[in-house]
Amino acid sequence: MFSCTQSIANEIRVAVASNFAHAITSISKKFEIATGYRVTLTFGSTGKHYAQIKNGAPFDVFLAADAVRPKRLEKERVGLPNSRFTYAIGKVVLWSPKANYIDSLGNVLQQRQYRYLAIANPKLAPYGKAAQEILQARKLWGNMHGHIVRGENIAQTFQFIKSGNAELGFVAFSQIKRPSQAVEGSYWEVPQVLYTPIEQQAILLKDNKTARLFLSYLQSDDALQIIHNGGYDTP
Repeated sequence: MFSCTQSIANEIRVAVASNFAHAITSISKKFEIATGYRVTLTFGSTGKHYAQIKNGAPFDVFLAADAVRPKRLEKERVGLPNSRFTYAIGKVVLWSPKANYIDSLGNVLQQRQYRYLAIANPKLAPYGKAAQEILQARKLWGNMHGHIVRGENIAQTFQFIKSGNAELGFVAFSQIKRPSQAVEGSYWEVPQVLYTPIEQQAILLKDNKTARLFLSYLQSDDALQIIHNGGYDTP
């Protein structure tokens, strides 16, 4: 279905939520091999991408970490009508690179034997908003002053924890899960009843053949398998 006998020098630019970096890199490589088209990926927070797109950034496709911004772009007639769909359901984990540091119920949060907890900026990143909701559900949000460090996006948040600048933090499960590899350190997979479901949606920004083909490939069985293996639920 996606084979291409002609080598056409078409290139698309895709704005991608940081949490989806590993999966979309693999998917894009397969798409490029199958079609001969080129995909340029730009990673960042969903909120920042939304602002850039509104200000005319030349992206063809937006892969957000929520449904809110794609819906808004569709309503504002920046995104193409009826092109929006859910490509992944994100999962939040509390993670530390230290083995046996985080217990299976996340009680380490209440024990406060840490100096810093990292989260993504709730105003820009859906995973940060989810982290805030989790802490609110645990009745901890109002008592975390001085203990929270905020990353601009979930990739920066992950680096804060990985580097040891924060002992633990909330990240996307996709950032620590790799097929056929054990997860480094320790983590608590947060029950999804504690935060609003992270419905990650795609939307077409420019109506061209290559971008439509790319979004079609993103919904193929091959792509969905990569997404599932990368730590997401699939629609």
